[in-house]
Amino acid sequence: MSLTKPPQDQGGSAEPADPRRRPPGARTALRAAGLLAALLVLLAVLALSIGVGAKELSPSEVWHGLTDPAAGSYTVVHEMRLPRTLLGLLAGTALGLAGGVMQALTRNPLADPGLLGINAGASAAVVSAGTFLGIAGFDGYVWFALAGTAAVAALVYAVGGGRGATPARLALAGSALNATLYSYVSALMLLDTGALEKMRFWTVGSLASAQGSTVLKVLPFIATGLLLALALARPLNAMALGDDSARALGARPELVRAAAITAVTLLCGAATAACGPIVFVGLMVPHLVRALTGPDLRWLFPYCAVLAPVLLLGADVLGRVLGRPGELQVGLVTAVLGGPFFLWFARRGKVARA
Repeated sequence: MSLTKPPQDQGGSAEPADPRRRPPGARTALRAAGLLAALLVLLAVLALSIGVGAKELSPSEVWHGLTDPAAGSYTVVHEMRLPRTLLGLLAGTALGLAGGVMQALTRNPLADPGLLGINAGASAAVVSAGTFLGIAGFDGYVWFALAGTAAVAALVYAVGGGRGATPARLALAGSALNATLYSYVSALMLLDTGALEKMRFWTVGSLASAQGSTVLKVLPFIATGLLLALALARPLNAMALGDDSARALGARPELVRAAAITAVTLLCGAATAACGPIVFVGLMVPHLVRALTGPDLRWLFPYCAVLAPVLLLGADVLGRVLGRPGELQVGLVTAVLGGPFFLWFARRGKVARA
């Protein structure tokens, strides 16, 4: 009797090859091609964001509005649509990356700037500054937003158990702080009608008041957070194996955690100060991207940086179309889209197994 396996049948009964077993070079090429395709989708959504609004602009009008100062659409494009689109691009990148970093740092599939109370911390600080100190505008808001973001991030991490934190404890701590802080914000705005009038659109998350000066001011904060997050991809990959294994691979877990919290603070604080609290972007995008790239953060973070603004700007365009002759604020649209996604994700049972 032969002890060797007979040759495989060459007919149609052979099982298909597992795509995860592709050679490393083929996987890299496939991921790179996917990232290029995502960039093309982003360019299309950017053009759509400039063209869609109260006044529809054709592709030729968008082009002439961008390049020809004498064109009739130049003012609309440069003073209204372009700042709004660029702010959506920056805010989407910031929120998507922040969600990816938080999920990697906490190993929690529910980690999101909105669900863990990070946005609520920034909102509470900004509304307090506007109500009690009379501060207005991005220049004043941003420092309070950064302080609120950092304080809540550290508090959630500490209450959730610090280095021994579990996904369930972090989610509970974040949910409790989120509810408390948003109740505080609502109370302040109900007691101060002036604050309610000034900040009613900001508190639901909006790109409608975007200005070119705001884009320029928010850019350094988000660019710094972006570079820091991308630099953390390799050490966070190592930390997924545990602190001891990460140290053996040359990572310094305490320093990586501090840098990750700094990146999340810069990204979330700046985006929230400029646009208000926008939820679910940081939750949805990393999960959708992980299905394309797998768990490797060196690919997941760049994909998040590209696809998160696609989601945010797409939601903004959808809000303009559905709300005509007015518009639905982008924070409302992402909440409506994110709610069913969250329920679907929870129903799959991954929250319980995390």
